[in-house]
This record gives sequence, C-alpha cells and structure tokens, in this order.
Amino acid sequence: MAQLKFTKKEPPKQSGGRNPDWRILVVDDDPEVHAVTRLALKNLQFAGRGVEILNAFSAAQARAVLETEDDIAIVLLDVVMETDDAGLRLVQCIRTELKNATVRIILRTGQPGQAPEEEVIVTYDINDYKAKTELTVQKLFTTTVTALRAYDYLRSLNAHRRGLQQIILDSSVEIRDLR
Repeated sequence: MAQLKFTKKEPPKQSGGRNPDWRILVVDDDPEVHAVTRLALKNLQFAGRGVEILNAFSAAQARAVLETEDDIAIVLLDVVMETDDAGLRLVQCIRTELKNATVRIILRTGQPGQAPEEEVIVTYDINDYKAKTELTVQKLFTTTVTALRAYDYLRSLNAHRRGLQQIILDSSVEIRDLR
C-alpha cells in the first residue's frame, strides 16, 4: 500500500531534473482502484512533466493531504467511502473551507445511484463525472490530460492576476508619494 504524504517541506518529485511532476490525489477506499490508477497513469507525460500519485483512502485522509499540500492538480474522487456522501462533502470542503477553486475534481463512482450525474454536476463544483465502469485506461488518460490543461491554465491566470494586483499596488504607492 502506498504511503500518504502530509508535509509541504518535501519538494515534488522531478522528471528529468526539469519541472516538478503533476500531483494527482486519488481518494478511494478501495486499494485496487489506487493500484489500477497508478498503473494506468505511470507513463503519462503532459507539458514535459510526469505525474506523482498521492493516495488517500478516506475523505478525512484526503482533507489532511489537501490542507498541507497546495500543489495538487487533480483529485480523483470516489463518492461512497466512510459515509454514502463522503466524497461530495469533501468537494464542499475543498471549495468553501479550503477555498481551493483551482484543483480539478473528477468524481469517479461505482455507485452512480448514490450520486446521480445531473444532480451532482448542477449542485457541486466538480469538473468531471465518470462511472468507474466506463473509465477505461484511454478515457482516464484523456480526462487527466484535459484536467491538467485546465489546472495549468487556471494557475497561470492566477499568477498573472497576482502580478497585476502588485503592479496596481505599486503604482498607487508611487502616485501617493508624488502627491
């Protein structure tokens, strides 16, 4: 079974000494899902970066990881874990309590009746919904690359926004000093 990582101090793994790997958090109470996901994504490369898979076997473990790691690109999330709606409650926690709108959340469920697709898409701020039975290796690859692209775009926009805010603040100080 893979180890959980709970510290920010350890830098992300490097691919070929260049860019840090994309970090994907798999949240599922079934160890086989973790193993299959790791196997399916082990050779994935996107934008010159590989992937690092982090594991959580409950929503509580996932929350602990997300509270300490701020560079998780994707959360591959099961709905039914410690409770019938643990995954959906985690989505609310990620978006409202942790105020993380950047991480891409892909809901993977083996029990679609517990979380009907249309209801979940409308009610919760998730980015994709997949039934485990339909998620082939190719579809997981495509879904993951699409989510990484969106995450990278959002991170870039946020960085530019922070840069513009700093320019505005600096300009305000200069104008005040000139007066």
